[in-house]
Amino acid sequence: MSAYFHFRAVPASALRNSTSWLRRLFDDDQDARRGRIRRHREEILGDRYPDQQLLYADTPPEHVDAGPGAHVVLGGQRVYAAGPKQPPFLLLTAAQTTRVAAFLADSDFDDLWRPVRPELLPRYGGPAEEARTRAAFASAHADLTAFYTTTARYGDAVVKWLHT
Repeated sequence: MSAYFHFRAVPASALRNSTSWLRRLFDDDQDARRGRIRRHREEILGDRYPDQQLLYADTPPEHVDAGPGAHVVLGGQRVYAAGPKQPPFLLLTAAQTTRVAAFLADSDFDDLWRPVRPELLPRYGGPAEEARTRAAFASAHADLTAFYTTTARYGDAVVKWLHT
């Protein structure tokens, strides 16, 4: 079973702390989702999302409280679902989203890649696969930058959820 980490822009005034409301945000069809992704109103990371977090926080995923870099992937206020073993939703306010967008816009991918390269390459095939691995992480970085920049421009909040 694959896990996909979803990021969704939400008008700050519409944001609710209700798990049923938050779950409904992610209950729509693929066409609607693709349209939001094209407009940078939603983003999806595959199962490498914990490794993507390393680019920004340069710490293991469980240490996500150290500033805007730590909020890019795994940071945010947790809202726990009612069911056991359900991953929590993560919420970023509009102000946090703006700080993350500024962090990403000011970040140089090579500066993010260099410190984590030795840790990530062995997980993705080693030096022989470096070009492909680096390109995949750079592409996700560009997509996240576009998502957060657009979301901040609208003054929106972000809801994240690990969907399996």
